Amino acid sequence: MGYRTLIVALFSIFILSSCATMNGTTPAQKRQSVQNMKNEVLTELFNLKPDTRHQVSGAPGYAVFSNVNVNIIFASFGGGYGMAKNNNTGKVTYMKMGEIGVGLGAGLKDFRAVFVFHTDNAYNRFIEHGWAFGGQADAAAKASDKGAAVAGEAIIDNVTIYQLTQSGLALQATLKGTKYWKDSELN
Repeated sequence: MGYRTLIVALFSIFILSSCATMNGTTPAQKRQSVQNMKNEVLTELFNLKPDTRHQVSGAPGYAVFSNVNVNIIFASFGGGYGMAKNNNTGKVTYMKMGEIGVGLGAGLKDFRAVFVFHTDNAYNRFIEHGWAFGGQADAAAKASDKGAAVAGEAIIDNVTIYQLTQSGLALQATLKGTKYWKDSELN
């Protein structure tokens, strides 16, 4: 790895870690930061796609994440945080996410994701085992453009995933190689 590539990678990791972190120093402050992010993302989703309000509230569970992705020449890296809520019990599980991918490009993408779990099994599998996405997401992606924000939708294994970005739909690039897991500090 050349000197310039190393500098760009370190700078990107710095940007990524500063953008994709929640506010606060104590676990209680960080949990509140995640809750605030969740409320903002759901409000934006409901404004863009009003029918999703009923879908989220009527599902066995849902999850909301904030993510920043950095794309450097042949590789992309991302990280973020979020929470999942079991609508049947009211229990909230705080989670982290990370992603890595290969492809051409350069840039920084900030996006939010909302997962709607249509079965208890899909929700429980996500919470207990995390989730890694692969190529199967590509064929199911569709987008609708409304104003400055773009909302994309994918349906995978009894889960509907909505992504919201300010710069465009990124389902194909961002869902590949993404892993979700419980946040041991906040749970």
